[in-house]
Amino acid sequence: MRKLIKGIINFRNTNLDEYRAKLAKLALEGQSPDALMIACCDSRVAPAFASSDPGDLFVVRNVGNLVAPYGHDSNDDSTAAAIEFALQTLKVKDIIICGHSECGAIDAVMKGRDKIIKPHLKSWLRNAESSHDKFKDGMRCGMNLSDHNELSQINVLQQIEHAKTYSVVADRIANGSLKIHGWWFDLASANVYHYDAGISRFIKIDDSTAANIIDSL
Repeated sequence: MRKLIKGIINFRNTNLDEYRAKLAKLALEGQSPDALMIACCDSRVAPAFASSDPGDLFVVRNVGNLVAPYGHDSNDDSTAAAIEFALQTLKVKDIIICGHSECGAIDAVMKGRDKIIKPHLKSWLRNAESSHDKFKDGMRCGMNLSDHNELSQINVLQQIEHAKTYSVVADRIANGSLKIHGWWFDLASANVYHYDAGISRFIKIDDSTAANIIDSL
């Protein structure tokens, strides 16, 4: 907590004036984010790698960046509520499912969900079992990663499929007003990867690939 309190003071002393103007405008005009990002709540992963400006991203974070399929009895409606609010109220045009390397939730799934003793965690991670099934059936994303990082990338793709089970998502994809993107953040290198469906693998977002990705939007 000491570090966090000091961070607030540092923010006040170095960034507050800049942010105050932006936030005052957002408070008056309301929010209009560019995208909904569903990311893991791992403390090492911060959506600021994409944007640190307030108002750019509507963010949901949970253990394992999971989306319970529509109608699934997950005892957690928060992600579903965020999807509905982002699409129906905020009218976002993009959804980003963002996984990451060295994910503890995915490692737990890899080792066997039956071994998890924490009841709520065990229940929640059933939303990654279909990802694990695909890994066991031989699916790979082509980056020669460790097994649990391979599963982490597969899980990003599987959660995209889960998101598509929501009619509000499926309908907007069908009429061309919504796109879903799979991203993956590598902790060791701080590189961000984008899933390219044309070649069925994740590619690093850098100066040479960004323009092509933007052109495809």
